[in-house]
Amino acid sequence: MDFDWPGSAEKARAEVRAWLDAVLPADWGGTGTIPTDELGAWTLEWRTQLSDGGWIGLEWPVEYGGRGLTEIDAIAVMEEFARAGVPSQGPNDAFSVGMLGNTLLALGTEEQKQHFLPRIISGEDVWCQGYSEPEAGSDLAGVKTRAVLDGDEWVLNGNKCWITNASYAGLYVLTAVTDREKGTHGGISAFLVERGTKGFEVGSKEHKLGMRASDTATLTLQDVRIPRDNLLGELGQGFPSFMKILDGGRISIGALALGIAEGAYEYALNYSKERKAFGKPISAFQAIQWMLADARTEIEAARLMIYDTAQKKDRGEDYTLESAMCKLYASEMAMRVTNNAIQVMGGYGYCRDYPVERMYRDAKLCTIGEGTSEIQRLVISRKILS
Repeated sequence: MDFDWPGSAEKARAEVRAWLDAVLPADWGGTGTIPTDELGAWTLEWRTQLSDGGWIGLEWPVEYGGRGLTEIDAIAVMEEFARAGVPSQGPNDAFSVGMLGNTLLALGTEEQKQHFLPRIISGEDVWCQGYSEPEAGSDLAGVKTRAVLDGDEWVLNGNKCWITNASYAGLYVLTAVTDREKGTHGGISAFLVERGTKGFEVGSKEHKLGMRASDTATLTLQDVRIPRDNLLGELGQGFPSFMKILDGGRISIGALALGIAEGAYEYALNYSKERKAFGKPISAFQAIQWMLADARTEIEAARLMIYDTAQKKDRGEDYTLESAMCKLYASEMAMRVTNNAIQVMGGYGYCRDYPVERMYRDAKLCTIGEGTSEIQRLVISRKILS
């Protein structure tokens, strides 16, 4: 057993730390400027910085413009971005671990890959995926959106909600029912829809608790016609394909939660050494020491779970059980750590002048996105009882 990080991962980690130090504003630990949580949106300048820095398409093959990193390398990058507080700036737009790119790589034709992936990596286009609906969130099999073949075109009708990057995207991967009788076993397919298609509308932006710059909006499809070739993957195989792709997404959410927890812990740790009460630093009090000790312990446990799962993915092993476990543990761990970081800082932690309250709000989404904690427990229990 070797718990040392691969040299490539450490190189990627050092690279992103140096880059973030140059682009983050002073109150975030750097010297540059990026959008803030208050704006509730990222800017074109920030996306250009990400593209120019080489942080889009980390895992994607070099032939499409990506960097060809391993899962472990890409997870190390996401962890560092999250530790620095970048999740509230819209991380789903920045990383190859975004599910659309992995969906294209797994299901797309060579023509689709050549056409879309370079546009995304270069920053020309933003991507998003639309699975959730008003009655199909945790239950993705409950999709109501329909796709009917009419000659050489598919006609789509339905609604999507909670769609990340919806307001900015130029390309959407959407699920739709193509055979109601077959249900999840051959009845749900995936489609590529481009912005500007007649009948396709993006609704108003949601005002969220956290991850505020990660845009979320609704989609409406009314007699949307797309070419027959815009089917992504095999007809009727959308549901099982997405279930497998979700496994990789859960590793990413775990890394996101891990980084957020690290950032909050480090801020609270440093604060506890400087803040004095009753004539001594508050780090001298056992109540504070135990919160910090618990945080460090849980962070290390989550890190081992996440990187072990990433290694299984890199080796081509089955990792469904591990991805659900690391996502469940890391996301709930992040809520505990950020909550205690606020407690360590008291009233200051509750104010927006300090970053831990934002980290607390950002962490909450990790217990919901890519499958709620309840869904993770369902996946885990089914796997261990099968």
